[in-house]
Amino acid sequence: MRQHISYNPVIHAMFIIQRKDFDFLIGALKQRGFNVIGPVVRDNAIVYDHVDQASDFPVGRTEEREKASYRVKPRSDGALFGYTVGPVSWKRFLFPPRVKLFSVARKGKTMEIESDASRDHLPRYAFIGVRSCDLCAIDIQERVFRNEQFSDPTYLTRQKNVFIAAINCTQSAGTCFCVSMNAGPKVKGKFDLALTEVIGGGAHYFVVEVGSAEGAEVMKEVPHGNADVSEIAEAEKLIESAAQSMGRTMKTEDLREILMSNLESVHWDDVARRCLMCANCTMVCPTCFCSTVEDVTDLSGDHAERWKRWDSCFAMDFAKVTGGNFRPSSKARYRQWMTHKLASWIDQFGISGCVGCGRCIAWCPVGIDITAEAQALRNVGVRIDA
Repeated sequence: MRQHISYNPVIHAMFIIQRKDFDFLIGALKQRGFNVIGPVVRDNAIVYDHVDQASDFPVGRTEEREKASYRVKPRSDGALFGYTVGPVSWKRFLFPPRVKLFSVARKGKTMEIESDASRDHLPRYAFIGVRSCDLCAIDIQERVFRNEQFSDPTYLTRQKNVFIAAINCTQSAGTCFCVSMNAGPKVKGKFDLALTEVIGGGAHYFVVEVGSAEGAEVMKEVPHGNADVSEIAEAEKLIESAAQSMGRTMKTEDLREILMSNLESVHWDDVARRCLMCANCTMVCPTCFCSTVEDVTDLSGDHAERWKRWDSCFAMDFAKVTGGNFRPSSKARYRQWMTHKLASWIDQFGISGCVGCGRCIAWCPVGIDITAEAQALRNVGVRIDA
């Protein structure tokens, strides 16, 4: 039986945490004042919410995802992370759907303004179970909100204060294509700890890679042992199996040029006939960042508030300006979303806006598949060398 090791973990060292000791990890994070967020089952879906112990996780649950289809179902073991991704991404905590910016109250003949955007009281989150695709999405959104013209200090403070315990995927779903987008299934980028869950032969443990000094400090408080060569090899084997079983692929070579050269392709009319303009794809996407500002007031007129909330380029009024709407059609709005995500996003931020998580495919009510649409434009669009 493994015993608690007295030496200090170092960055990129590999260790083992037994399943029975997993609650020590959660406890160590809570002791540091983190609000621990992990996967839970709610409303027949696996989402992310507050957790106190490993039993809160979707133990022995998995999911099936296909076009316009998602369901949670049992699995034959007690895996904590035996699923891929659900409808909720970590964006919800770093870039909340609705945030009050400030309120205004009438005080006699004066107005009193109270800001609600203070960065001094933002929650400190510890995310447990961040998939590689979602970790890439966090990096992409950081690029969006950290730039010379329009940096968002509140977002950056939230992101800076997050502890990330990522999880390598050992299975894939029918809508996954992270390999095509170089976003998984193996965790890459910035993390504090990266875990791989291994179950078999009566064993249930996690191979853990330390990714930061804070991750090393947390590991000091968790019973663990050295990962040997065979345990690391087994973890890598499971990750490779997930990579080989992707449900979708997207050919990205020359994709930006294909899209930008086919803005007038008749294929956009075909997509528009199917698209409901419901904006589900943008709501579940872990990288979409559009927002708007709305003002509300009470009936007396003595109190008003300004809120920032998520918006979508699929909304009818999104492109409405003085003089008209420059994207009045469904065709124009879908084309904007797809070409921005896969083409002009690269011009803006130096990276694709898609991480291959497949959420937009599963939660599109009519099953529009972004990988199929990209391929269709290759097949029927104007040749880029024409």
